[in-house]
Amino acid sequence: MLSVDRLTVELHGNKILDGVSISVADGDVLAVLGPSGSGKTTLLRTISGLQQPTEGTLRWDGEDLSVVPVEERGFGLMFQDYALFPHQSIGANVAFGLRMQHRPLEEIRARVEEVLDWVGMTGLEDRRITNLSGGEQQRVALARALAPSPRLLMLDEPLGSLDRALRERLIVELRQLLVDHAITAVYVTHDQEEAFTVADDLLVLRDGTVAQSGTPEMVYRRPADEWTARFLGFRNIVRARVIAGEAVTPWARFNTTADNAEHTFVLPPDGLTVDPDADLKGTVVGRAFRGGHYLVQVAVPDGPTLDVEVARNAPTLGAEVGLRIGSVVAL
Repeated sequence: MLSVDRLTVELHGNKILDGVSISVADGDVLAVLGPSGSGKTTLLRTISGLQQPTEGTLRWDGEDLSVVPVEERGFGLMFQDYALFPHQSIGANVAFGLRMQHRPLEEIRARVEEVLDWVGMTGLEDRRITNLSGGEQQRVALARALAPSPRLLMLDEPLGSLDRALRERLIVELRQLLVDHAITAVYVTHDQEEAFTVADDLLVLRDGTVAQSGTPEMVYRRPADEWTARFLGFRNIVRARVIAGEAVTPWARFNTTADNAEHTFVLPPDGLTVDPDADLKGTVVGRAFRGGHYLVQVAVPDGPTLDVEVARNAPTLGAEVGLRIGSVVAL
């Protein structure tokens, strides 16, 4: 189990991480999510030992890692650019860490075959790296990181350089591989969908501090604050005063369990429905097909433009529609 307590890292007088605490249970995957500059990569580098902390502690199964050299921590690190050796074959790349451990030749050969099978590249040991696609290189890099049997696998934006369709397919495969082999991992990304797909637990970083942590579903369903909600992609964010279980705005009223005070509310796009009988009326000002649904933007009088998910038969631009408010989240 990895335990990080009140970790602070200062570089050139600037706090890159400020009091970050996390824990990762054996066999679990923690996704670290945040925008560029939030401290995600610094967190990985500090856990690995490549960066020294200014304050705080890092422990593995209770052992203080501050006295353990990088090469003795037993952690694996996979970078976005893969850092493969182009002049070597797939098998030689995957065997690199095993050779550094001075494993017997037969053991190395068997382990290379095993991890290549895990990533769907059985029998390709002799193929050159220069002949591989981006997705295949990603698989080789993952196999190389897994080959030495790391106690902790750390992945820094491992799918960032791939096209969207390939990322969506590989992230599901990666999640299944980590689960099937009970691999403890920390996965860094700025992509919300990747994080929600791969993680058992989620950590949202903002300017080097923890904005929110919890299960992916908990973080998505109940963002900690407006910044987190907007970072996760929510745009239907409104202020309203609650009176006797009803949130009151100049443009609509809706039921809530929030106490009597002014609150900020998130209205998820799937919590709004187009209903001609609803009291709230608006005009369609945007309409985009998103594969399984349409995202429709509706301008309402005296209120914000609202995003609404419509499964089919989406209203056309300029149409007048009614909106019924369903689920809301008070921040």
